Amino acid sequence: MNTKATIDRFEEDKAILILKTREVVIWPKNRLPENSAEGKVISISIEDDRISTENNSKKAKELLNEILNP
Repeated sequence: MNTKATIDRFEEDKAILILKTREVVIWPKNRLPENSAEGKVISISIEDDRISTENNSKKAKELLNEILNP
């Protein structure tokens, strides 16, 4: 999923981003692109990380087995 956001303002170490849908996202200022400024439009991409999800599930099952079958 890709979307655009406008940097509305900065508050201490956070950036307040406004999405096209008018939803507000609070983001760490130091995780924005260099030279980010109020009014600048940025692109946000969110992806499903299936490998990490599967690894987390596997670790959780292993831990549960250790607890239930000592």
